[in-house]
This record gives sequence, structure tokens and C-alpha cells, in this order.
Amino acid sequence: MANGKKGYLNQGFSQIINLILAIIPFTSWILGAVTRILRGKLLAGVLQLIPPITFIFWVIDIITVVTDGDLTFYA
Repeated sequence: MANGKKGYLNQGFSQIINLILAIIPFTSWILGAVTRILRGKLLAGVLQLIPPITFIFWVIDIITVVTDGDLTFYA
């Protein structure tokens, strides 16, 4: 990760802010894709934007943000 920062866009947001961003579908989809691309996972970032797969990433992102405070699945 860039500079040891966690969460969406590697900004080091608090766990509450990351959880709010993860729960809102549109922000989770867009910011999740951008975060994965910034972390060097281009394929995962593109897959994040494909509608049927987006739902799977959305659920997994919510779970990982709640448990770890960061996107950890393909990020």
C-alpha cells in the first residue's frame, strides 16, 4: 500500500468513513475500482465495474472493511 495508508483511495480514512463509503453502492463500486487500480490490481479494478461481478465485490468489501478496516480482497 502507498505510504502505509488504508481504506478507499489509500487516504487513511477512519474505519467509520470507510464503512459508510462501503455501504453506499455507487461509492463502493467506483472507489473500490479506483483503489484496486491504484494498488496495481488492474484486472480486479476493471472487474469491479462489471455489473454482475460488482455485487460480489460490494459484499466482500463491506465484510473486509468491517473486519479489517481496509479493502483486502484483490486490493
